[in-house]
Amino acid sequence: MKRVVVGLSGGVDSSVAAYLLQQQGYEVIGLFMKNWHDDSVTISNECPWLEDSNDALLVAEKLGIPFQTVDLSEEYKEKIVDYMFNEYEKGRTPNPDVLCNREIKFDVFMKIALSLGADYVATGHYCQKNEIEVNGETVYQLKAGADTNKDQSYFLCQLSQEQLAKSLFPIGELTKPEVREIAAQMDLITADKKDSQGLCFIGKVRLPEFLQQKLQPKDGVIIQIDKNDSVYNSEKQEGLTLEEDLAFDARKIPYTPEMGKKVGKHQGAHYFTIGQRKGLNVGGTTDPLFIIATNVVTNTIYTGLTSQHPGLFKKSLSIEKSEVHWIRKDLALANGETMDVMARIRYRQPLQKATLHQFENGMYVAFDEPQSAITEGQFVAWYLADELVGSGVIS
Repeated sequence: MKRVVVGLSGGVDSSVAAYLLQQQGYEVIGLFMKNWHDDSVTISNECPWLEDSNDALLVAEKLGIPFQTVDLSEEYKEKIVDYMFNEYEKGRTPNPDVLCNREIKFDVFMKIALSLGADYVATGHYCQKNEIEVNGETVYQLKAGADTNKDQSYFLCQLSQEQLAKSLFPIGELTKPEVREIAAQMDLITADKKDSQGLCFIGKVRLPEFLQQKLQPKDGVIIQIDKNDSVYNSEKQEGLTLEEDLAFDARKIPYTPEMGKKVGKHQGAHYFTIGQRKGLNVGGTTDPLFIIATNVVTNTIYTGLTSQHPGLFKKSLSIEKSEVHWIRKDLALANGETMDVMARIRYRQPLQKATLHQFENGMYVAFDEPQSAITEGQFVAWYLADELVGSGVIS
């Protein structure tokens, strides 16, 4: 009998995952990860992890499976929270959920599970795993969840073959309504529970306040750049190589305060991200202002009117060589090779047609259509049909 440890989060998805594994004849153990101690920055008064761990316990009791809580707050602080502060300080925007899966759930947590004699770790992610043979070797595929509305493959875009080999995603072929239906039939306490939002496992955190604990506020100006500014019409030189051409399309536009007009003040450029429009508190504009760039060195925020401002759009992005990650190592590109893919630069973005170009120093992802708010520090993930084959950190 194979033993599987389920990360019970206190939500409906992992509850049903545990039940389905039990039905499939696995020996199931429920484990709740406690990753956060500091309640001073969570928004709601109720303590989310206490409530969640209690729900997880009740589900385990209902299913008659052993249950325990593991405290991973040390590792979480070091691998996720400190990393986030670091990235924000550099003016980048990290994705804690992707990292949490790579560094915590499918690493630290997985090691604990394996030490308990588990053959697999299971989670309530909406994605699917498949096994194929390539040159006589077993290769694992990470595929989109059957519920296209809920597909969470993007959050697992940094997993490795070794991690996938030990993972199970029991609800991947179900839709969310079907999952809730099963939970209701089983009379699980989590059947009608709302989906959790906010940082994985921290609960609803107010990001600016959270960041202010570490990053000191400092006054700076908000500059508005006109959509007809000449910087958007700079011509490409003749005779560029393909790599230079892609680099030009992916470049950061060198904004300076002189290029626009001052429209307001802010408390620190490192609290803001590209494409953001809330929290600027600038009034009196005809259309909403969107952030088109931030500069943490000069502590300046650059904005443009409307979601169609040219400063928001780019045709390509770059990934440093060390940040290119292939789930399907057998498909990895060699220097000079290209691949047509479907890609997304954020969770829930509809897949976009793109071409990967691998060079000596890194990779470019060139999109057929210009993309809005390509953000440094976020992940781009690429797919062949419904299979997520690789990803990288946008540089």
